[in-house]
Amino acid sequence: MGKEDRRPIAARSTGWARALSAALARSSVTPNQISVLSIFFAAAGAAALLYWPGIPGLIACAVGIQLRLICNLLDGMVAMEGGKQTPTGALYNEYPDRIADSLLIVALGYAAGMPWLGWLGALLAALTAYVRLSGASLGLPQDFRGPMAKQHRMAVMTAACIAACIEQLTSHTHYALPAAAILIAAGSLLTCITRTRAIAAQLKAST
Repeated sequence: MGKEDRRPIAARSTGWARALSAALARSSVTPNQISVLSIFFAAAGAAALLYWPGIPGLIACAVGIQLRLICNLLDGMVAMEGGKQTPTGALYNEYPDRIADSLLIVALGYAAGMPWLGWLGALLAALTAYVRLSGASLGLPQDFRGPMAKQHRMAVMTAACIAACIEQLTSHTHYALPAAAILIAAGSLLTCITRTRAIAAQLKAST
């Protein structure tokens, strides 16, 4: 994967990210190992949401999501800026993301009391990546646009965990998690549509 095919992430330019990626690049840790670690953090967050009821589980899930995203940030930085690219790097850049997304979004559906919506959201999230890679297979730049790309899905889920904590402390309602599951599924569907239309427009413009 070239730099032009990387997801634009503002955190790459932060001091802490550069320092941490440089330290990892000097170590024996490989980018692929960091990618696989993201699955572990996603699984831990999903398990906390499902099996650790209440505020502690919600907080643990939010932390797991953020650690997963940090892995997603650092694996590419260690590979590209750290000069540790591997022949299988492109696979490890994609497959762990799909697994991590599915673990978290399916868990969200079950925690929200709507398992079917979690599975639907996970399917649509995977389809957003499929559409993006379909465009790349046609020779077009990878399109990371939203409105519900990976970072947006994880931001919504993190915010929902925090909002659910506030709900439990104040109103004792349970709206945050179902709302997040609906928003992720609907937004992922819209993202598939916007990316597909953008690909079609570029193909038409090139003829």
